[in-house]
Amino acid sequence: MKTPVADYLAHVLKQCKQNDQGALADYIPELASADPNKLALALSTIDGTSYATGDKDTEFTIQSMSKPFAYALALKHLGLESVLKKVGVEPSGEAFNQISLDAKNKIPKNPMINSGAITTHSLIHAEAGADRAETLRVFLSELAGRELEFDEQVYRSELETAFRNLSIGYMLRTVGVLDEDPVAIVHGYIKQCAIKVTVKDLAQMAGVLANGGVQAKTGKRLLSRVVVRQVLSVMMTCGMYDAAGDWLTTVGIPAKSGVAGGIIGVLPGQIGIAVFSPKLDEHGNSVRGIEIMERLSNDMGLHLMEGTPSAQTIVQRRYVVAETDGNNQTVVYELRGVLQFTESEMLLRILEDEPEGDTRIILDLTNISLLHDVGARMLFEGVNRLIEDGHTAVILDAEGILTEAQCKGRKTSVVTEPLDRYLEKQLKI
Repeated sequence: MKTPVADYLAHVLKQCKQNDQGALADYIPELASADPNKLALALSTIDGTSYATGDKDTEFTIQSMSKPFAYALALKHLGLESVLKKVGVEPSGEAFNQISLDAKNKIPKNPMINSGAITTHSLIHAEAGADRAETLRVFLSELAGRELEFDEQVYRSELETAFRNLSIGYMLRTVGVLDEDPVAIVHGYIKQCAIKVTVKDLAQMAGVLANGGVQAKTGKRLLSRVVVRQVLSVMMTCGMYDAAGDWLTTVGIPAKSGVAGGIIGVLPGQIGIAVFSPKLDEHGNSVRGIEIMERLSNDMGLHLMEGTPSAQTIVQRRYVVAETDGNNQTVVYELRGVLQFTESEMLLRILEDEPEGDTRIILDLTNISLLHDVGARMLFEGVNRLIEDGHTAVILDAEGILTEAQCKGRKTSVVTEPLDRYLEKQLKI
């Protein structure tokens, strides 16, 4: 059986491709020449499994999506108390490039706007004379699981039009937030934004945050849970600039955008998501990217405020019941916990290992405590694909966990009696 997750992502991309609104970031010459039709989507689960569709191998510059990771690196080396003396955590309600400081503390309001990000760049730990942007590139490469590079053309292009960021740098130096040459700091920040990534890279990076700072494929802890919590908190309230409130209510996951057209989203304990489409809205966020994230949040039940706990595993056990004539087998999957997107994706991957044949497969929901709509849809899709492979597949729902709406048009795949009674009727035992 082939998991339907990849097909679903491709479907979402196809639906959102029709949206032609927005404009390229024309204030940066290199970004103004980007292909506006590029579109890609990727997600990474907390166990390191990745899915990607569309222009998934297209490289683009990370831009402001570097900000949360630079913030994480500063927190990792200096600690929260020291960083808070230089950069606050309050939403600004202003454009990302606003030339302003917190009225009371005379420091940038948060690390996601440019004044805060330039300050954060100055806090990245580097040896004397070392390149802070290079330090961040090495860190991002470790998060992504491959060696990332700078886009020198975009870097030089942004330097040519960096007057506003230089103004911010001089302001920060004037009030004592920056202790070094503001030109060097601003140039380093611009270089940091010119690191090239794909949506697959970004999803892996977001996946590390979703996994509490641990890179699933290696098992290596790259960030502490305390640092991850701080970064995600600031992303939640400040990551989408002056559209943060609208984002919180409609999408509801910590996120960060970049003016090259990327957006990353992190649902703690579940998944990291990345989208890419270069046309931006008036806030500097990808138009198609926002639509895709809204659709994923609604379809997959990702809104953080739903507060649904996630499980590390969904299959409590798998066992075989043989018929007395020995010709066929019945396989029972005993499921436990909650069934939302993360657990459903995990279950479908497990079901992929079932070879084609005429096995009777029972998905037992008796110990499921909560079944989200997306979990039900994916569960029924899994049943359909098992049937296509030649199996007889049913969902056993003796406790009535499935709602009428979730079962609509699919009741023939649902058994409502206890497992032992069903087995007595169907099998010669």
